[in-house]
Amino acid sequence: MATQNLPAGSVTHEGQELLIRQPVRAGHKVALLPIAAGTPILKYGQPFAIASRDILAGEHVHTHNVRVMGPEDCQQLAKPNSASSSHDRSTSPTTHVENEMTFAGIRRPDGRVATRNYVAVIGTVNCSSTVVRKIVRAISQDLLNQYENVDGVIPLVHSGGCAMEFGGTDHRQLARILGGYARHPNIGAYLLVGLGCETGQGSFLIEQEGLVQLRRSGEVQQSAPPLLVNIQEAGGVRRTIERALAALKELLPEANKCQRESIPASELVMGLKCGGSDGFSGLTANPALGVASDLLISQGGTALLAETPEIFGGEHLLASRSIDSEVSQKLLDKVAWWRAYAAKFGTTLDGNPSFGNKEGGLTTIVEKSLGAITKGGASPLVDVLDYAERVRHRGLNFMDSPGYDPASVTGLIASGAHVVCFTTGRGSCFGSKPAPTLKISTNTSLFERLSEEMDFDAGRVLSGASISQTGQNLLRKVLKVASGEKTCSEQQGFGDDEFFPWTPGPVL
Repeated sequence: MATQNLPAGSVTHEGQELLIRQPVRAGHKVALLPIAAGTPILKYGQPFAIASRDILAGEHVHTHNVRVMGPEDCQQLAKPNSASSSHDRSTSPTTHVENEMTFAGIRRPDGRVATRNYVAVIGTVNCSSTVVRKIVRAISQDLLNQYENVDGVIPLVHSGGCAMEFGGTDHRQLARILGGYARHPNIGAYLLVGLGCETGQGSFLIEQEGLVQLRRSGEVQQSAPPLLVNIQEAGGVRRTIERALAALKELLPEANKCQRESIPASELVMGLKCGGSDGFSGLTANPALGVASDLLISQGGTALLAETPEIFGGEHLLASRSIDSEVSQKLLDKVAWWRAYAAKFGTTLDGNPSFGNKEGGLTTIVEKSLGAITKGGASPLVDVLDYAERVRHRGLNFMDSPGYDPASVTGLIASGAHVVCFTTGRGSCFGSKPAPTLKISTNTSLFERLSEEMDFDAGRVLSGASISQTGQNLLRKVLKVASGEKTCSEQQGFGDDEFFPWTPGPVL
């Protein structure tokens, strides 16, 4: 793979002269030897494409001369190869940190751990979204300045909440997402705002998710039902806003009753995400994040991998690391569901990579998936979760989700991620609340070009830094963010518009 733009002409590679037959951009692949038509092409020791014609040594290898592997190719060729791949290791990782790692977190009255402290106004339905935003905008900065331990008041609004079966799959999933945010430890207090006649009733949400507000009076912890304001019952928009503002003035002092303290890294949940990937993703940022994941898990912590369509073609490697056959089968069943889901709409999972991914050097979904899986390091897979389902076990978990960045991160946060690590080779300005997103560049040129958006440069691996050391440095950066250090996206105010609950069913 070209680590920099290669012009046509002779180059020396590992002591041998190679004629580059056409310019090859950084991140793209070039054949070192002749490849006959029909031959499987390997990356990371695994097949990711089939040569669609004869490929000469020195020729650019990309979409114009390879084809995507079909199911029959995958069954015959995609087998774990322990000699050449790190993806299939089912033993615990060997990289450890002797001393216990910690971060400066917030301990909630019920024992949960937080990395941020927000107050949230949660809309139950799209019909209340504008009102929710009006409520948040009406809170003066002078009022917020009185509560130095509160990171802000955030609107959580979305495009759903109605036109679905009451109590059906989509309804319950939306309630699970909203409930996951309401009880997220990074939310110090919240209130719910609905219209009143929607399918996604606030009362259903409260009952299904067992929502309560936790408050502390001296040393005594108390619980109370969350405040729900329905526009129709409150008497309109103005009265709803007035009632909500009055409630927030009571909630803010409660949310402010917290201080940061030393928390073991074993209590941290780290979400793993990639977006705008390129040819370097699976060689630098993703495996470095995998090292960080393994280190956190060796401390007793939790890493949460997602994006089911983007493990397609490499799912067998992740499944082989499952702690038992039940977990393995759950993962394979999720991939099968996505294949059937895509077929309903006349498409396939091979429609991925995106245009930008291909421009960055990724040729097929299998190549992309093989690189994406490395974010999960080498730890055993302990559980497979539904979208936005709460984490049950420490260690490496997989949460079913789309690859679409806002939907995937929304699910990770609802499942309990305290901080999200987002690798990118093409660049992204994505941010999230209440859990911050830390962005990791796959190459140094991106880190320098988008210096105000990137938090960590994993491209140093291309200049000789070890993946192991880069991963250790990355985990230290994560712990700083968990301790309150603001990410680039937080500094720029991102996160209010990236809340995107995913529901797969029809709009009725």
